[in-house]
Amino acid sequence: MSDRLTSLDASFLYLEESTTAMHVGSVMIFQPPVEGFDYDQLIRIMGRRIGAIPRFRQKVRDVPGRIANPVWVDDENFDMGYHVRRTGLPRPGSDPQLQDFVARVQARRLDRSRPLWEVYLVEGLEQGRFAIVTKTHHALIDGVHALDIAHLIVDSTRGAVGPADDQDPWEAHRPPGSLELVTEAVVDAVRRPAQVVDLVRGGVEDVLSVGRRAAESAGSMLSALARTAARPAPESPLNAEIGTTRRWVNVATDLQDYRDVRTHLGRGAYADDVTINDVILATIAGGFRTWLLNRGEAVSGSTVVRAMVPVSIYGHDPSGMYANQVMACVVNLPVGEPGASMRLHQIAFAMRQQMEGGQAVGATALANLAGFAPPTLHALGARLGSAMSRRIYNVMITNVPGPQSPLYAGEAQMLSTYPVTPLAKGQALSIGVTSYNGGVYYGLNADRDAMPDVDVLAQSIRDSLTELASGRGS
Repeated sequence: MSDRLTSLDASFLYLEESTTAMHVGSVMIFQPPVEGFDYDQLIRIMGRRIGAIPRFRQKVRDVPGRIANPVWVDDENFDMGYHVRRTGLPRPGSDPQLQDFVARVQARRLDRSRPLWEVYLVEGLEQGRFAIVTKTHHALIDGVHALDIAHLIVDSTRGAVGPADDQDPWEAHRPPGSLELVTEAVVDAVRRPAQVVDLVRGGVEDVLSVGRRAAESAGSMLSALARTAARPAPESPLNAEIGTTRRWVNVATDLQDYRDVRTHLGRGAYADDVTINDVILATIAGGFRTWLLNRGEAVSGSTVVRAMVPVSIYGHDPSGMYANQVMACVVNLPVGEPGASMRLHQIAFAMRQQMEGGQAVGATALANLAGFAPPTLHALGARLGSAMSRRIYNVMITNVPGPQSPLYAGEAQMLSTYPVTPLAKGQALSIGVTSYNGGVYYGLNADRDAMPDVDVLAQSIRDSLTELASGRGS
C-alpha cells in the first residue's frame, strides 16, 4: 500500500501560495581543499548517500477527487542532475552577491511534479570559498521519516563519501494507477474513518479548511499559547501583506560572546536561569529597538515585539520510535526597554515561565540528533509557525544548536551555515539562528518590498550584541 501523507504534511501543500513558498533552506559556506571541489564531487557524495532515505527520490501523487490525502510514489524519471545544480557568482563574488542569489532562488516554489528538494553549488565566492544552498519542502520533512537534504551533504569525518560503490542500484517501484489509489483510499477510510471524514467534503474551501485545522491541531505543541497569546499581537511593521520576492541577509557572530554575556550579565538571582537562547533573543530585541528607531517608529517604554519561538522537545511516537517535536513559546521582546541587561533578564524570566514543566532538550542533545540536525529542526519550527495566525505573533525566531566540531563535504570544511526559514502569510520577516563550531549564524529572510531595510536590522543585531558584551546600556 502506498505511503500516505499525514494531514499536517498535506496541509502545507494545500496552503502553499505564490507568496508563501512552503520550504526551508540552508546556506553552507565551505573552504575547498587544495585539490579543489567541484560539481561532480557533490553529485558523487549525494548519489552514494541518497539511498539511505528513499523519500528524496519520491514525489507527491494526488488521489483522484481528493477523497484522501496524497501519497508518496517513486519518481520513475528521477534525475539527480535536475535537483543538484551548478552556478557561479561574477567577480568579486562578495557576500552581498551571494545574499541576492539566495533571495532569488529561495523565493521560487519547488516543482510539485518532482521530488520536493533542490541543491545549488555556488562557485566563485571571495577567498576561494564556495557555497551550497538547499531547499526542502515542509511536506518532505516530518522529523521521523525524512530530514533536510543537507543531511546528505555534510559529515563529521573529513573525506567521508558514503556507502560502498557495490550497493544495489536503485529501481523505482511502479507507481499506482488511479484505480489503485482510489481503492487504497477506500480501505484507509474503513480502517481509519476519522482521518478522511473531512476530506470527502467537496470544494476547495473545505480542503483548505481541513488543511488549516490539521496545521492547528499540533496538540501539546500549541498549549503554551493559551496564556501568552490571549491578546492579539501588537501592531508592527513586521506584519504586512507580502509579495513573491525576498531579501535575505546573513549575520555571523562568535558563540563565545554569548557565553561571556551569560556569565557577566546573568549573575545574581537569575544566574541559573539565563540561557544562551535568552542572550540570542535579547540580542535580537536590541536589534529590533535600533531598527525601529532608525525607521522613525514610535518606541515607548511599553513597546514590545511578540516573537513565536519554537522550542525543540523530544519524545516517542506510539510505535516506540524516536520522534522530533516542537512546542511553541510566545515571548514579548521588550524593545522599549533601553537597558540591555534588563532586556536580557526580562526575556529570561518570560522564557522560564513558558518552559516550566516542559521537556526542552539541551544544546548537546539537539546537536547530536540524526547527524546534521539543525536544518530539520528549523523546518519543524517553521512548520509550527506557519500554522499560527499573524494576530498571535509579529515574528518567528528559530534557534537550533548545531555541532561544535567541524563538518565536511568530502574534503571541504564547512566554515559556516545559515538557515533560510520561510515567511508565513502576513509575516514580513523570519529569523533563523544556528550555532556551529564556535559561531552563531543568523539568516534573515524578508519580504522585498515590506522590508527594504533588512540590512539595517542585520547591522543592528551586530551592534546589539556588542552592547550586551560590553555591558553598556545596563
